[in-house]
Amino acid sequence: MFLGKVRPLFLVTCFLLNTTKLFSQDIDVKISPENLSISNTLQITLTIKNEQIKSYGQFPEIKGFRKSSISSSSSTNFINGKRSSSQSIIQNYTATETGTFFIDSFTIEINGKKVSVKGRKLEVDDSYNEPKQSPFNNFFDPFDDPFDNFFDRNNEEYYEVEADAFLSLNTNKKNVYVGEGFNTTLSFYVSENNVADMRFYELGKQLTEIIKKIKPANCWEENFNIENINSMPVVINNKRYNQYKIFEATYYPLNNETIKFPKLELELIKYKISKRPSFFGRNKVEDYEKFYSKPLNVSVRKLPPHPLKETISVGNFILKEKVNSNKVNTGDDFTYDFEIVGEGNISAISEPNIEIKEIDFYPPNTQQNIRREKSKVYGSKKFSYYAIPNEPGEYDLSKSIEWIYFDPKQNKYDTLRTDINLLVTGESQKYNFIKSKDTNPILEAINKESNKLISNKNQLNINIILNIITLTLIIVFSLFLLRKKYE
Repeated sequence: MFLGKVRPLFLVTCFLLNTTKLFSQDIDVKISPENLSISNTLQITLTIKNEQIKSYGQFPEIKGFRKSSISSSSSTNFINGKRSSSQSIIQNYTATETGTFFIDSFTIEINGKKVSVKGRKLEVDDSYNEPKQSPFNNFFDPFDDPFDNFFDRNNEEYYEVEADAFLSLNTNKKNVYVGEGFNTTLSFYVSENNVADMRFYELGKQLTEIIKKIKPANCWEENFNIENINSMPVVINNKRYNQYKIFEATYYPLNNETIKFPKLELELIKYKISKRPSFFGRNKVEDYEKFYSKPLNVSVRKLPPHPLKETISVGNFILKEKVNSNKVNTGDDFTYDFEIVGEGNISAISEPNIEIKEIDFYPPNTQQNIRREKSKVYGSKKFSYYAIPNEPGEYDLSKSIEWIYFDPKQNKYDTLRTDINLLVTGESQKYNFIKSKDTNPILEAINKESNKLISNKNQLNINIILNIITLTLIIVFSLFLLRKKYE
């Protein structure tokens, strides 16, 4: 069966936290072995005694090796009625090259404490076998398997177990309009009948490269930011699978270029099984297998002809609106909210078109909310206006406030219009506005000034005198500094 459920490191920590509080803390870092053959495993082990491992830092990268699985172990002893315990985190590395390699000195943080580890030399060849040891040599070391080297590992034979699993990139639509969203998921599917033992391998690092290949250059992206990968049962062609969704995003094409997703690959650890299983020997060894998705295209259609087709939004929307009062006096202010709610590219929604000469609408405050769940992107964008009416009358705002969009389900353009009617009472503000402009104090000051041209000759003479004084002061100051220098 598939044992590759992603187990975040914090789950290891939570398991360790179940133990009771211990005594003094003792931290040790061990690197073993010193010599090994290619494809054998190197281990860096963090061990803490009489304490819980709450957190730890990144293990180093080592040339000639690649990181594989992380494992943990724990031990509790009662000696003369006194309880002691040890807990370890083991980072495994697989040798990929032969030669002499050096692990540089490094620092790793454990439970907030930095521990310095001295570097060392490693020898890797294609013939070296680890020396056979008595099973009692390390009997009292709680983290070494006393029978691990009882038999020569390199003489064991292993066979491949075929994995009943596949990697797949899927989209919920194969044809879309420009601006229309389509959901994209990358998932790993494992049959419930699968017997191969597999583990995800450096998933974060692989995903960084995978996402670069997935994201189309001509699309706006809304990423679902999957953090925890869990299995979900699904049925494909009458066969039951566990789906591990590892990436999901909704894309909105910005032009009508065909979107081409390339073939993607994901590498997993898959164990080989010993042909001669025994109680004491190694019954499986790590191996690696790559899974590939098929390339995929999504065709993009132009929107039907429309004067605003280059700027309008595409999706399914409704209008929510609110005005603080339907009755207002001229010169008094009121507030109006125009909120667009629905499924689509919420970030690209532009403000509605408002054309009312008798009412001054000021630039709106904008509030945007986006939700990404159940393979959909939906939300709202609200435009809050501050407005002042200048002319009395009855106003049917539906004739003056509208927002046009394209509905891909109906294959047509649609318009959101307000249902609000506004009653404005009072006197016209037109003449008050003109009067206020005429009584502007700045305009009055300008009007009082004479239009007669005045000669600037006197001002020119003053400027010449000031320049001569300034030059004289500079010369005197320079002579003063020279004198001080030679005294």
